[in-house]
Amino acid sequence: MKNYKIPKEKRKIIFSALYWIIGLGVIFILPQFLLNLQTKEIPYAQFKRLVEERRILYALISKEEIKGLLYNGPREGLEALHETLSSMEGGGDESSLEVMVKKIKGAISANADVTIFRTIRIDDPKLIELLDRAKIDYSGAQESFMSQFFWSTFVPILFWVGLWFLLIRAMGRPGAGLLSIGRSKAKIAMEEDTGVKFDDVAGCEEAKEELKEVVAFLKDPERFRKLGAQIPKGVLLFGPPGTGKTLLARALAGEAGVPFYSISGSEFVEMFVGVGAARVRDLFNQAKQNAPCIIFIDEIDAIGKFRSGAFSMGGHEEREQTLNQLLVEMDGFEPNIEVILLAATNRPEVLDPALMRPGRFDRQVILDAPDVNGREAILKVHSKGKPLHDDVDLHKIALRTPGFSGADLANLMNEAALLAARLNCQSIRQEHLEEAVEKVLTGPERKSRRLRENERKRVAYHEAGHAIVAYFCPTAPTVAKISIIPRGKAALGYTLQLPEEEQFLLTKSELKDKICVSLGGRIAEEEVFGEPSSGAQNDLEVATEIARSMVMRFGMTDEIGPVALSKETSPFLNVPVFDEPHTNISPELMALVDKAVKEIIEEEKARATSIIRDNIDKLKDVAEKLLVQEVMSEDEFKEIVGLKEE
Repeated sequence: MKNYKIPKEKRKIIFSALYWIIGLGVIFILPQFLLNLQTKEIPYAQFKRLVEERRILYALISKEEIKGLLYNGPREGLEALHETLSSMEGGGDESSLEVMVKKIKGAISANADVTIFRTIRIDDPKLIELLDRAKIDYSGAQESFMSQFFWSTFVPILFWVGLWFLLIRAMGRPGAGLLSIGRSKAKIAMEEDTGVKFDDVAGCEEAKEELKEVVAFLKDPERFRKLGAQIPKGVLLFGPPGTGKTLLARALAGEAGVPFYSISGSEFVEMFVGVGAARVRDLFNQAKQNAPCIIFIDEIDAIGKFRSGAFSMGGHEEREQTLNQLLVEMDGFEPNIEVILLAATNRPEVLDPALMRPGRFDRQVILDAPDVNGREAILKVHSKGKPLHDDVDLHKIALRTPGFSGADLANLMNEAALLAARLNCQSIRQEHLEEAVEKVLTGPERKSRRLRENERKRVAYHEAGHAIVAYFCPTAPTVAKISIIPRGKAALGYTLQLPEEEQFLLTKSELKDKICVSLGGRIAEEEVFGEPSSGAQNDLEVATEIARSMVMRFGMTDEIGPVALSKETSPFLNVPVFDEPHTNISPELMALVDKAVKEIIEEEKARATSIIRDNIDKLKDVAEKLLVQEVMSEDEFKEIVGLKEE
């Protein structure tokens, strides 16, 4: 949280502790410092000579060093000093040396040249014998109890306590103290902090309307209370990645003008048991104290997954405790408490049913990939601040980008701007946008990937085969572009097909045409070169997946009938559908499935072969022109196949 201030009570405690530390330091360290300032450092060899000369009046011997009194005056007064010193009571610590100096100067002369010396002790077994022979008084030095306690006990304890205090504080929010690990990590924002409004979000008008009702309730709750209406306690946003769920939540914060608590689902769970539930409690307590407000939990599937069975043990228990606490807090709201929970996920199918029931997430808002009008609106939003040339047609770009999410379109506009800057253009042109579309779809051009001439020729015929078959399949989308320039990680060429309008359903004949087009490249290679290559790997994967979906999910074969043997595992994530083991399907039925899939692919292979053989001359013309210019437009392709539309 911005501009966090330590509470007054905590400031008093901190200042009191500092005063004690400074005071103890003054008591124990300052005397030692002042004593060292008045001490003369001498080498050990010089110390031994001074002992023989009897200029050492007194020696205080410790394990590490020797301190004592040194006389630097004339030798005439040396014996009188030794006699005076012998009559005094010596001490066993360093402070007694100063007392002895004052007594000597008081008994002999105030100007007596007597100072305190210090030398590092060396392991010398004859030291005591030397002092006895010179008749010099000496004694052993022992540290005071308080000094020993300060350096050997108090300072280490203070160090480790301070280190532990800093570590515990680092696990919580700044300034929260030793028990902050159970405190919520939610960030608080007001409308001026997000910088996003509903006008900055395009392509999801229905979702915006749902959330505008929430904003209206928070700004004028009395209008709803008069009619006995209750605002939904929870709103769940779900849809594919990149469709604007988090952006829409930020826009809601910008419009609402109330405290907005934002936190990720993964921030509730730590290595310590019970921390997640404690943070949920703390978050909702803060929200209730600052109502009306909004709580936004991003990626709620991190804590909201299905709870395990009765015999589950281990790491899932902490997550389930966190989920249980969240369920209790959501259901424990008082009527119209003016605290609304907003959550986002792209995996609604894994959420616990108790979380999805009315009374918790009353309203569920889907944000799907935008249609052509939505894509055009998103492109206009992301083109703000970018100089566009007069030839730019955003509607045409929107038509060429079916299935693109808001994040894809934002990336497209950014790539076009980067390309224009790289070419030193003053504005973004239509060609820059079209190149950006291809870059987002298939990856950047890889002109450095040098293909051998026979490989390049095979790629040209492969892509020409796709285009020819697509052209003669009645329901296949229009061939917009053919290229044999390598792109991305694996594509050595590509055939770009664009549907003329939005399509939400696929018929059996349309799915078969897709399989036929996928096999067209491989068939062209077989007809021209006598054998296929590994370049058709992805085409075979696509054809097989479509055929298996027709059999197992859509019930489009007579052998199996209208039976769904598999379901989509994740409607919003691009994950494989058929990876899970089909334990509820008998081996005999799976054998029929495999047979039906093979029959569909063989049937479409025969159709693609017939199209290629009937148009072999056109195939060669398209391939030869691709070998020369590498890229072919829609009009150039139609002109070659002889069916150019007027």
